Amino acid sequence: MNDRAIPPLTGKVITVLGGSGFVGRHLAQELLARGARLRIASRNPEKAYMIKPLGNLGQVAFARVDVTRPETLGPALAGSDAVVYLVGAFSGNLDALQGKGVGQVAEAAKQAGAQSFVHISALGCDAQSPIAYSRTKAQGEEAVRAHFPEATILRPSLLFGPDDQFIQMFARLISSAPFLPVFAPEARVQPLFVDDLADAVSNAIAVPETAAGKTFEVAGPEAISMIELHRRIAHAQGRNRSFIELPDAIGSGLATVMGFLPGGPISSDQYALLKAGSVAGGSLPQITDLGVHPRPLELFLDRWMVPYRKHGRFGDATPAP
Repeated sequence: MNDRAIPPLTGKVITVLGGSGFVGRHLAQELLARGARLRIASRNPEKAYMIKPLGNLGQVAFARVDVTRPETLGPALAGSDAVVYLVGAFSGNLDALQGKGVGQVAEAAKQAGAQSFVHISALGCDAQSPIAYSRTKAQGEEAVRAHFPEATILRPSLLFGPDDQFIQMFARLISSAPFLPVFAPEARVQPLFVDDLADAVSNAIAVPETAAGKTFEVAGPEAISMIELHRRIAHAQGRNRSFIELPDAIGSGLATVMGFLPGGPISSDQYALLKAGSVAGGSLPQITDLGVHPRPLELFLDRWMVPYRKHGRFGDATPAP
C-alpha cells in the first residue's frame, strides 16, 4: 500500500503456483517482506531457488507440481492459508493451464482449507474470443468462481520490470537497429509495474474483506500507443531511431511467420491480442481499490535504459539532432 501501513502477513502459509517465473519472483519478495511463509510450487521449482536467500531460515519452501495433474496438487496445497495462481501460457494445452483446469486447482485449494485464492487473469479476456489465450483466461475465471466463489480475480495489463520480457525486449532491439518495424503501432496499452501487481496480490490476501469475491482491473496510470512506447524507449537511450509503422495486413502476416520460428518475438495470437489493446475499461474495481497507486513507466525508464546508451552511464539521454 502506498498511502498507509502495509498489512502484515506474518506466519501465513501462502502457496504460489507458477511462482518460478517473472511475476513469481517479484511477488515472493513482497510476501516475504510482509512475514509470510512462502511455498513456491512449479513444474521446475529449481528455477526459483534464487528466492530462498530473500527469506529467513525456514521461511521459503519448494514443491514440484504439475497443474495439469490434479494428483500432484494435494501435498503442495496442504496447510495453505492462501493460494495464488500465476500459471499462464500462449501455447500448449491452454485449457488445462489457464482455462477449465484452473477450476480443479481452485477446488483443491478449497478442500485444503485455504481461506483466500487469488487468480491472475488478463485484461480483455473474453469467453467468446477466437484467440485461445483470451478465451481460456475467461473460462478460467468462470471455473474459479464455480469452485471458490470468494476468490479474488486480478486482470493485469502488460507488466514491466527491470527483468521483464516486454520493455527490455524493445530496448535491446532499439539499441541495435537504426530502423525498427512497429507492430500494431496505434494499439493502446496501460503498462503496470510488476511490483505494483505484487502489492495488489499481497493486499488482497492481507485484507480479504476488500477483495473477496471481486474481480479487479489492475493497470498502470497511463494508456499509451505502441509507437509512443517505442519513441519513449529510444529517447531514454539517447538514440534517434526511425520506426516503421506496419499496416495491419503486413504486421499480421509477419507475426504469423514469426510464430513458427523458435524464439520468435511475436506470434499471430500475440499480434491479435496486441492489436486489441490492453486498457482498463473502468467498469470494474481498479488497483487503487486495493490500496495501490500504480507507478508510471517514466519513473523508471531513464534509469533502466542507461545500459543501452551508446556510452552506458556516461552517455547522454538526450538524442543527438
